[in-house]
Amino acid sequence: MIETAALPIVDMTRLRSASRESRRAAARDIDRACTGAGFFYVRDRRLDRALFDRLLARARAYFGRDHAAKMADYIGLSENHSGYVPEGEEQFGEGPCDRKEAFDVNRDYPLEGGRRPLLGPSIWPDMPGFREDVLAYYAQVSKIGRRLFRGFALALGLEEDHFEPHLRNPPSQLRLIHYPHDIGAEERPGIGAHTDYECFTLLFATGPGLQILDRHGAWIDVPLIEGTLILIVGDMMEVMSNGRYRATRHRVKQVREERYSFPLFNACDYDHVIAPLIAGEAPRYAPIKGGEHLFNQTARTFAYLKRRIARGQLVLGGARALDSFGHQAA
Repeated sequence: MIETAALPIVDMTRLRSASRESRRAAARDIDRACTGAGFFYVRDRRLDRALFDRLLARARAYFGRDHAAKMADYIGLSENHSGYVPEGEEQFGEGPCDRKEAFDVNRDYPLEGGRRPLLGPSIWPDMPGFREDVLAYYAQVSKIGRRLFRGFALALGLEEDHFEPHLRNPPSQLRLIHYPHDIGAEERPGIGAHTDYECFTLLFATGPGLQILDRHGAWIDVPLIEGTLILIVGDMMEVMSNGRYRATRHRVKQVREERYSFPLFNACDYDHVIAPLIAGEAPRYAPIKGGEHLFNQTARTFAYLKRRIARGQLVLGGARALDSFGHQAA
């Protein structure tokens, strides 16, 4: 268990400061957290608690619907991987499935410049106010993500605006995840260990359960801190940092209490090529096409996409193996 006093926290006030030295100091905090703990907390006085409360209320109402109503929004009916994800749909590797259901939301904008997987308007349920409240949360946390990209740029020795041209229409997805009450959960270990595929994830959760694999190969609990988001490093940031920041392997420990989790996965534009960015270092990673990597990994964890692959309707090109980033579980 991490001691509270040692938890890495990055204050967004310093990343927004007019002082370049204050912004650089915050970037040094990001660097220390990513090379040490492998994650950090984001504190932002601009976070509107009312947006979190409305998002949670919408999620509770949606997941409280009967199964048939939710399946009308089934993700397998979408053209861009959005909508309802029933329990058992998602599976990492060959292990058991997490007890969870989800509703996946893509950045909601008209598709221009040719179709790409994961891009385009999202499926929305027939629930007044749902789309508006979910997108309000998406917009606020996306702004925090864009500022953090500037912090990561400084931390990597790049120009502060390095990522700006590559954040026009990213396939950054928000997930509304529901872990139901499970009276027998304490008798089972956590499952679903994985790294996230994007640059980094910003997570808000209503209860404990998140665990990360630390630098010594031990699973540790990540406690919640009021008024913060949890940032988890993903595959693409590992590549861009040339391995300085390793993608954080994490899982959700099975707990009895009902739990909601709202990760926003922050990515660069679909066609942007992800490659090592550290000056003066020999590249340790081959370049990857960002959107292609994201879709390939997604296609091998969702049942409806696996079925399309099995039928020959979907062919994945240039796919890396699942779990090819981050620290390996002991």
